Amino acid sequence: MSVIGENMSYTKYFFRIRLILLFVLICLAPWYGCASQNTQAAPNQPSESTAADVNDKKPQKTVESSEDTFNKIFEPIFSGYVNKQGLVNYDKLHRYDIEMKALFARLATLDRKTYDSWTKNEKIAFWINTFNLKMLDIIADNYPIESKRFDRLWWPPNSIRHIPPRGVVGTPKWDNYKFIVMDEQFTLSEIDNRFFRKEFADPRIFFALTFASLDSPPLRDKPYYGAQLDKQLNEQVKRFLSTPSGIKINRKKGRVELSTLFETQRPWYGMEFLPKYGTDKKFKTQTPAIAAVLNFICQYLDKSDVEYLETGNYTVTFKAYDWRVNEQ
Repeated sequence: MSVIGENMSYTKYFFRIRLILLFVLICLAPWYGCASQNTQAAPNQPSESTAADVNDKKPQKTVESSEDTFNKIFEPIFSGYVNKQGLVNYDKLHRYDIEMKALFARLATLDRKTYDSWTKNEKIAFWINTFNLKMLDIIADNYPIESKRFDRLWWPPNSIRHIPPRGVVGTPKWDNYKFIVMDEQFTLSEIDNRFFRKEFADPRIFFALTFASLDSPPLRDKPYYGAQLDKQLNEQVKRFLSTPSGIKINRKKGRVELSTLFETQRPWYGMEFLPKYGTDKKFKTQTPAIAAVLNFICQYLDKSDVEYLETGNYTVTFKAYDWRVNEQ
């Protein structure tokens, strides 16, 4: 075969190859166009394996538990009517009580099974918030406080002692103010005795409760939360003991003046410190209950005060309680 003939054969061969490739491209063009269009329509759509990985992942546990989410219902009251000093705008709360009624409706219908699923700290936070809410509600219902001329000889006009029954103090004073939680009737006394003194038995709780008076531990302007409870309770104890209402140490006179909250007779809380903080190694000149109280207090004071309480010579007395309402 001549060179020219051989070249013509190769030319025909490559021409046929090109025709075949062109035919294939023409046939595949519609399919490629559809696939390209689908890809553009959903550029962020994960592949099957990616989607499966996403579905297989378990949801991350949030910082808040279901209880802490529930406790947010208290936020509008504490942040809306309580200031940074722990004083309450009872006048406004009295006039706008619709929020309070809505909250008590939520408490009444709370599912017991939901409550039972909470941790101990979550339950404590819930009952503290509930106790404080009811205390505010009682004072708001009796605000402004009415007083008789004769009674003003003993108590200031804005003392909560004027609210009947006048001769009763502490949580028993409010036993006529019943309310429903989880479809069960409660009073402040029952919450105090059943949960704070017995079931939970953590004396720090007493410093988180308001008695609606100037000498009670100051209210926080936020609810308590289970996840933050230890921090919040320790802050409350330190805050209370840093004020003259909590403790006054007079080294010159050899006197330590404690809040009435530490008295050992009911309705006060002195005896509640014995199980956890009782000691026979320190404070040997004091009664067992007062020794337990001092042992507890020393955890929150500075070094010089602790040294004085542990080794000094002093007499323990109790401050006369200021029952004036904690109003703004």
